Amino acid sequence: MDCGLYVVATPIGNFGDMSQRAVDVLQAADLIAAEDTRHSQRLLQHFAVDTPVMAYHDHSDECAQGRIEACLTTGGSVALVSDAGTPLISDPGYRLVRFVQERGFAVRPVPGACAAIAALSVCGLATDRFLFEGFLPARSDARANRLAGLERENVTLIFYEAPHRIEACLQSMVEVLGGEREVVMAREMTKTFETIRRGTLAELAEFVAGDSNQQKGEIVLVVAGKERVEQELGADVAALLSRLAEELPASRAAAVVADCTGLRKKQLYQYLIAMKEDNGRGQV
Repeated sequence: MDCGLYVVATPIGNFGDMSQRAVDVLQAADLIAAEDTRHSQRLLQHFAVDTPVMAYHDHSDECAQGRIEACLTTGGSVALVSDAGTPLISDPGYRLVRFVQERGFAVRPVPGACAAIAALSVCGLATDRFLFEGFLPARSDARANRLAGLERENVTLIFYEAPHRIEACLQSMVEVLGGEREVVMAREMTKTFETIRRGTLAELAEFVAGDSNQQKGEIVLVVAGKERVEQELGADVAALLSRLAEELPASRAAAVVADCTGLRKKQLYQYLIAMKEDNGRGQV
């Protein structure tokens, strides 16, 4: 195997998702750098991998990087694995990648499972554009501030969340994004107790609060982006609504246009509020 660092994706649960190339790379490497050596040992034993293993994680020091560099300097190969899925997705492994590249060594991907992409593939929400946010802050005020910064995004949002924070996270989302926003929870994907559930944020918050089993395991939340109401209205309706809003309160203007077009009053009202926030035209 050629000298270099190999970023190796491993299963997020089901060992059957391990690619043959990943097995071959792990078996042929001179050294495996694992986020948690104890966690990875079960996987390595399952695939009869007896390559030497070292720990490499967020808190690793220069000695760990030095060992990897020494292996590469002598023409060896190093495989980087995380606890599950694709390394560097919501973890700081990019520092090692930069370290290796800056010393002139190759870095090669060995693609495979990724929890964010797996959840996106089964969510039933728009997938043409999405934003991966990883873990939200643990503190409630910081979490609310981060969500507020995402509230106007009209692309699908993907989050990871720890089981002991899932209730609080969903409640924050209800408060900041609104209980009617659509969401999918993908929990324990590919494992025995896999759960894929779609509903509104309010519905999912209630579901999780009422079932302690849903507060366990690995969790991905996929949240619909803010509706781009203006695209659904059409230019003529949007222009009419905007003109009426200059003479009437927003709720009255929305009601009049709803009567004339059959569109939902709530949808029209939300458009006016969003327009006000975007361009600061004053009261509507």
